[in-house]
Amino acid sequence: MNLKLRLREGGVSAAELVIGILLLIDPAGFTKGILIAGGILLLMYGIAALYRYFRLEPEETVQQYLLCKGLLAVLGGVFCVLNPQWFLAAFPVLTFFYGILILLSGIVKLQWTVDLIRLKGKRWGWVLAGAVISLLGGLVILANPFRSAAVLWMFIGVSLIVSAVCDLLTALLGKKKE
Repeated sequence: MNLKLRLREGGVSAAELVIGILLLIDPAGFTKGILIAGGILLLMYGIAALYRYFRLEPEETVQQYLLCKGLLAVLGGVFCVLNPQWFLAAFPVLTFFYGILILLSGIVKLQWTVDLIRLKGKRWGWVLAGAVISLLGGLVILANPFRSAAVLWMFIGVSLIVSAVCDLLTALLGKKKE
């Protein structure tokens, strides 16, 4: 496995590990923090778009819809920052979409597994374990997203941690030339 692939896997694994731990500690707080951070980013984008709209020549902005994009982004950002509890009330629906993301992550890891097998890698089993865990996690969430969101978030947190550990082991053990 080349260094670039190991670094990519290591970065993804580290992110999964951090997210998994934060979800175990406080799923609602983590989600609220993500929503507020996303709202701040939307506000910044909206303000930048509005600034550009009024700074550029009218001929340059006609096809870019900067005024529309800026206003919508500012409104969305303000809503996210001031009303993160609305999203928490919509948690089951968001859980469904998160299940789709976990499932997609498992499919990507399955691709990595098959790539390692085709490249005659010796330690593809760890990547496969992470893929299976992600796929099962995604399927469990999609099978019943409207039940106990707290239990689902705890399951997601644990599955992300286990998946990240498997991926990190793969990256660390893959340092030797195979």
